Amino acid sequence: MTTESPKSTPESTPETANKPEPSFGWSAYAEQINGRFAMVGFVALLLLEFFTRQDFFTWLGM
Repeated sequence: MTTESPKSTPESTPETANKPEPSFGWSAYAEQINGRFAMVGFVALLLLEFFTRQDFFTWLGM
């Protein structure tokens, strides 16, 4: 008696189970990408302030 394991489909594999798919509007994917761009922008702002020795508002001329 042999037992065969169920065949896994691409939709049910652990690697793709929790990955959000690109879509329009308020979606988990859009929030994830937005968060990543915000982190990159924040680090860029910190680097700008570090190398210019000026805060953001001084750099803008305020």
